[in-house]
Amino acid sequence: MSHESTYVPNSGFERWLDKRLPLIRFGDDFMGFPTPKNLNYWYTFGGILTLCLMIQIITGVILAMHYTAHEDYAFWSVEHIMRDVNFGHIIRYAHANGASMFFIAVYLHMFRGLYYGSYKEPREIIWILGVVIFLLMMGTAFMGYVLPWGQMSFWGATVITSLFGAIPVVGDSIKTLLWGGYSVDNPTLNRFYALHYLLPFLIAGVVVLHIWALHVPGNTNPTGVEIKNVKKDTVPFHPYYTVKDGFAVVLFLMLFAAFLFFMPNSLGHPDNYIEANPLVTPAHIVPEWYFLPFYAMLRAITFDILWVIPAKLGGVLVMFGSIAILFVLPWLDRSKVRSMRYRPWAKMWFFIFVVNAVFLGWLGGMPAEQPYILLAQIATLYYFAYFLVILPILSIVETPKPLPKSISEDVLAKKKAKKKKPAADVSGGVAQPAE
Repeated sequence: MSHESTYVPNSGFERWLDKRLPLIRFGDDFMGFPTPKNLNYWYTFGGILTLCLMIQIITGVILAMHYTAHEDYAFWSVEHIMRDVNFGHIIRYAHANGASMFFIAVYLHMFRGLYYGSYKEPREIIWILGVVIFLLMMGTAFMGYVLPWGQMSFWGATVITSLFGAIPVVGDSIKTLLWGGYSVDNPTLNRFYALHYLLPFLIAGVVVLHIWALHVPGNTNPTGVEIKNVKKDTVPFHPYYTVKDGFAVVLFLMLFAAFLFFMPNSLGHPDNYIEANPLVTPAHIVPEWYFLPFYAMLRAITFDILWVIPAKLGGVLVMFGSIAILFVLPWLDRSKVRSMRYRPWAKMWFFIFVVNAVFLGWLGGMPAEQPYILLAQIATLYYFAYFLVILPILSIVETPKPLPKSISEDVLAKKKAKKKKPAADVSGGVAQPAE
């Protein structure tokens, strides 16, 4: 949803620059972009995620100046950063907890997209690019978790990379390529370090495409109704949403600071403060918390699928399939109504899906034994059923609530509803509704 720029160069230098590299005009276009006037705080996570990416890149570059990617020195170089580098412990904890904050924000951002139908036509490419960013984030986070070369880093890398060996024909070759040999060793660490440094910049590039794609059809909004009248339905991005996003960022940074300064190790694993030892296997190998739902799905497949696919390969296919299915979501949910605000049955199943996702995360942290395996199998079944069965069926049988005719109508209706609410007066009574 493009709009004409109102920028007029005032000086000779600005006119010269505008003809050759219109940076100021681009900023003016961005700040003046017409944005739906009814966006709520669930739409602020895009700005929060951009900030998280910047924090991760800046702290990562600083850490890379002091880190040594060698199996004999990696663990102790991290200790050196923590103990000897000026403010090194803050930088390291900011990077480690920043990854968790990144995933908290991205999960909330994705749930918002699911609830408000942000993946529906004509925004399929925006959604697909978002899933690509999510995949790159997962790869970057996994490789970064290996770099401290603690016990959980080493054994987590061993378990996850070994899964590729289950892929027929090419599995062993992929595993050997990842390892750089025949076990998780120094070449593995070097590979992961190089890729962990590279991928955030690739993420930044895809984020630019994501934002670019967003500015073609424009934002969705809680009603799911497209903009009918630009003047009535929209406001400029600045100052209305720069202020709103800024307030949300401040609140998010307060949460970040609480973890960073008061409980920096609460989201990590204590075994990672023990140097990696290939001869000592931890009692319970678990990945970082943001991988636990997918880890639960991986372990849920303890049987051969259709007597043809071995359990190990089946677990790998289910784990990767749980992300791959997001790519085709725009074509699975065929309902013409975007927002689940007007789809009562879809709303109910969606909230069950959210609870189920959190439940899978909890199961991923439990031992691989009964009854957790059975519960993980049930939760995994619901995860896939939600996308492959529930949403397609609801697209056909559900009768949505009436939609507002425009965004402005929705905003005015809310204002009228607020005015009609009785307010308590000073004496304790109830004031008459405002006319």
